[in-house]
Amino acid sequence: MSFLLFFRGLIAVLVVFGVVTYLMTHSIWTTLVQTAICAVLIQLGYFAAVLYMVRRTPRDEGKNAGSEGKVSPSQGLLSRERLERKASVPNVNRSRQP
Repeated sequence: MSFLLFFRGLIAVLVVFGVVTYLMTHSIWTTLVQTAICAVLIQLGYFAAVLYMVRRTPRDEGKNAGSEGKVSPSQGLLSRERLERKASVPNVNRSRQP
C-alpha cells in the first residue's frame, strides 16, 4: 500500500471519527484527545501490518546461492512478453524500430 493512499484514508477516518465524537460528546477537548488516541492506534495497526508482511516474506538466502545475476527461462520469457506488450502500444510514434 502506498503512503499517499494510507495517508488519505487516515485523514478521512480521523475526520469522520472526530465529527461523530463531537456530535456524541459536544466537547472539543474530548474530541481532540480521543481523535489523537485513534490516530495513534491506527498508526500502530499500520506498523504491525507492515511488520507482519515483512516477516512473512520467504527467505531465499540458501536456496539461490551461486545463482545471483542469472535469469531463469521463465523470467526471461516474462520480460520478453512485457517488452512486446510495450512495443505494441497503439498511436505511439517510435524514432527507431528494431
